[in-house]
Amino acid sequence: MPLSEHEQRLFEEIERSLADDPKFASAVRASDPRHHAKRRLVIAGLIVLAGLALLVLGAVNRFIPLGVAGAVVMFGALFVLRPPRRNRKGRLRSVGGTSSRKVSRRGSLADRLEERWRRRGLR
Repeated sequence: MPLSEHEQRLFEEIERSLADDPKFASAVRASDPRHHAKRRLVIAGLIVLAGLALLVLGAVNRFIPLGVAGAVVMFGALFVLRPPRRNRKGRLRSVGGTSSRKVSRRGSLADRLEERWRRRGLR
């Protein structure tokens, strides 16, 4: 359904007022996942360049530990590229109320296989 002329004018006015607000623009930019991904890529690129420089410097000077350190630094760029984990505890949380399902933490693979073996033996 198209907006009426009055609604369109109000919408354009709101857009203009929000575009002029630097605090709002920085808040929107800070919550944009693309902004964070771009920053991680730039940092990872700089880390790779630094590691490559160390690697080449170690090869030119025939100093193996420096070359190895450069390779380790370049490998460390992979950790910068990984997005941060949101829920570190591995548990689901209910927001604003109680959960209708119980969330049970499963045991290790060996515990689950042992339990399955026990249930199989009872049949």
